[in-house]
Amino acid sequence: MTATETPVRRTSALWAPDRRGPTIGIVLLVTLAAFEDMGVNTAMPRIVGDLHGGAWYAWPFVAFLAASVVACVLSGRICDLRGPVPSMIAGPAVFVVGLVVSGTAVSMPLLLLGRTLQGLGAGAQVVAVTVLIGAVYPERDRPAAYGALSAAWVLPALIGPAVAGVVTQQAGWRPVFLGLVPLVLLGLAILVPVLRRLPAEERDGATPVRRGLPLAALGAAVGLSALTFAAQHPSAVTLVVGVVALGALVPSARRLLPAGTLRARPGLPTAILSRGLLSGGYFAVLAYVPLTLTAVHHYPPAAAGLPLTVGALGWCLASAWQGRRRDLSRTVLLRAGFVLLAVGLAGVALIAAPGGPAWAALVVLPIAGAGMGLGVSSASVLTLDASTVADRGFNSSAMQISDLLGQVLMVGVGGVLVNLLASTAHPTAAVLPLDLAMAALAALGAVLAGRRTGAPALA
Repeated sequence: MTATETPVRRTSALWAPDRRGPTIGIVLLVTLAAFEDMGVNTAMPRIVGDLHGGAWYAWPFVAFLAASVVACVLSGRICDLRGPVPSMIAGPAVFVVGLVVSGTAVSMPLLLLGRTLQGLGAGAQVVAVTVLIGAVYPERDRPAAYGALSAAWVLPALIGPAVAGVVTQQAGWRPVFLGLVPLVLLGLAILVPVLRRLPAEERDGATPVRRGLPLAALGAAVGLSALTFAAQHPSAVTLVVGVVALGALVPSARRLLPAGTLRARPGLPTAILSRGLLSGGYFAVLAYVPLTLTAVHHYPPAAAGLPLTVGALGWCLASAWQGRRRDLSRTVLLRAGFVLLAVGLAGVALIAAPGGPAWAALVVLPIAGAGMGLGVSSASVLTLDASTVADRGFNSSAMQISDLLGQVLMVGVGGVLVNLLASTAHPTAAVLPLDLAMAALAALGAVLAGRRTGAPALA
């Protein structure tokens, strides 16, 4: 460098002046949503006990799930027509109302109403955040944005359950909801001025006409809810319910996902399908790790949950790492994510038998988590890169629907296996084939990612 040359300063991916506000706002909102998720899971036994709703234990989760599906679809459509601003404001606002209703509920119906409102707000927000990333961050910097979103889950994953447990024990369960209200409002207050200054994006085509989306969203919500309930209450009757629900889901999914997604068509469809394969495999295995450690290896509950925390850290660290490697191929990283996931899930099978090394869960789950950190972020970036301004909302919604479909279907498979081949007291005969099947599913994802997401639209 000569004396007259001026060093070129590299623009910060997240903290440049025009991105600082969006980064702070969306990371804060995602962090609070993560704390709420962890807190509700921890406090729910106390909640249903106080409200005398033991028979309704699963329904607060089902209500949230069903509402979020509908909101994802509607928010995607609004984002395509009017940009991310309306959903980015309405989502957190409705979520706050849901927190207040849930936190002041005196009966299970009121709690279900609050959880429904929370689901609507969360579903609208998660799609709008993805569209906002596409609008604010240049293509080269989007991996860093997704790395920041994953990092937003670190603190909630580490201390969320413990904090919620202490709060519930000392002050009751209501602060788990109400304590987040001022913080969500703060995040919204940070974002509103930023959203007002967003420049209008030039559209590279008319917004496609997509008929039947509300009806398809309702069908998917009902179908996913019925499948979730059937998986949590396995019996001959709920098996029939699950089959009927699956029949309703297929036509809805075809409407809500890009054409060719279910057939792994090259390009955008395979990128979105990858989200479902990643989430389905990982969370299906994760759901039965604590059961395996407690029932098979006689771990106490606190120790049985530790591998899940370590796995979440692997996810966050890998996502942060890929965010700093902006020049790496996202297709290569997606395939690497699937390979790591396959190795990690196959490793979990080692602990399924009574004589297996239970400590191995602390080693293999971070590997699986790292696969998720690479894969989920890369699939998201590939989806945004293949989207136009006119269809970012639809494609962002499709990613969330793919996630939910994968999780519910694969966790449901685990429930069926436990019911048919084993029991919760002796789950080995079901958990072992489930772990190996999910590892095979991840390996299939690696093949599809390597052969198909390298289409020109995703290069």
